Amino acid sequence: MENKVTLNKKEQNRLMVINKVERGEIGALEAAVVLGVSLRQFRRLVAGYKRGGVGALAHGNRGRTPANATSEAVKQQVLELAGSIYAGCNTQHFTELLAERESVNVSRSTVRRFLIGGAVSRPRKRRAPKHRSRRERYPQEGMLVQIDGSRHDWLEGRGPWMTLIGAIDDATGIVLHALFREQEDTQGYFELIKKIISGHGMPMAVYHDGHAVFEAPEHEPMTLEEQLEGKKSITQFSRLLKELDVTSIRSRSPQARGRVERLWGTFQDRLVSELRLAGATTLTEANEMLWRYLPAHNKKFAVPPAKPGDAFRKPTRDWRSHFCLKYQRTVGNDNVIRFGEHRLQILPNDRYSYARAKVEVRESFDGSFTVYHSGHHLETRPAPSDAPKLRKSGSNNVSPSVPPKPPS
Repeated sequence: MENKVTLNKKEQNRLMVINKVERGEIGALEAAVVLGVSLRQFRRLVAGYKRGGVGALAHGNRGRTPANATSEAVKQQVLELAGSIYAGCNTQHFTELLAERESVNVSRSTVRRFLIGGAVSRPRKRRAPKHRSRRERYPQEGMLVQIDGSRHDWLEGRGPWMTLIGAIDDATGIVLHALFREQEDTQGYFELIKKIISGHGMPMAVYHDGHAVFEAPEHEPMTLEEQLEGKKSITQFSRLLKELDVTSIRSRSPQARGRVERLWGTFQDRLVSELRLAGATTLTEANEMLWRYLPAHNKKFAVPPAKPGDAFRKPTRDWRSHFCLKYQRTVGNDNVIRFGEHRLQILPNDRYSYARAKVEVRESFDGSFTVYHSGHHLETRPAPSDAPKLRKSGSNNVSPSVPPKPPS
């Protein structure tokens, strides 16, 4: 019994042309041109057809397993890992993890084919792209730094929700620094800027959204004197950038902050998987994992700047002194500064009394206070609490005295 041979469309076309040559309808040279092969190759096809019939036109490797085919064992290993410890990783990240941690070197397309064939769904669906014109990057590193925060379930239920605060250089895409915080707050951004300056230098400008950390609400209370002087309410972070001579720029849309917004998408995809693989369950463990992860992330995703060199400026000698909260206060007639629930007694310094003087109170993030007048540090100590506060705190411990009974 003769074996049946199924020819594909290309091979059927070759058979039709060979038959035309055999019938004398066209010449061999014309047939070679029609099939897109050389004259010698066409003659080989004809010779093979005469020796072996139609089966000679079928490709010789048909039905054979390719020499470079991935084994079934590797395929099953990939599917098993995709459904267990690497569940949730995207295809590209999963391919990299296979090579780095499992010594399984397969291409992304092979992994994708295995996952589709094994009915392993992708962790997230991609949205249909929208047409937008991307803003050109700034030419030098340090010219513009985008900062933002991302609130997310970074630990996938193993721990609390956290906010990731980060900064990315616009020219290179390098993540200059990032840290997890319980919430998006002033102290977190202070620490972020301090790390950038200590590691790279002072950037020329910072690009951010309209979060309350960066811009004070319009209803922010101001004193009558400040209103008469035409002052505008600014946040502590805005004051910090002004003192460091760093330009503060507010973006008007998330699309304008495309670099940092895309960074959050990458982190919510890759970093979440890295945190899961590391077994992080607390904010401290998440930060430790994050700082180990950032060098590899920058090496993979950074791009060279359009111009060599960088625009980071060398910080001034006293730059660290600006990293505190500063408040303006007026000294009372008793040389006491009232600051919320705190009372600070100014001691005799260069002059005997500072009553009604304008001073600056600096609050460190460790809770300590220092007072300055015209740039000079003033010695202070905690002042006694006011009488109403003393009465309130001792209301349950002090019994009113009972007057003696009059003589009968």
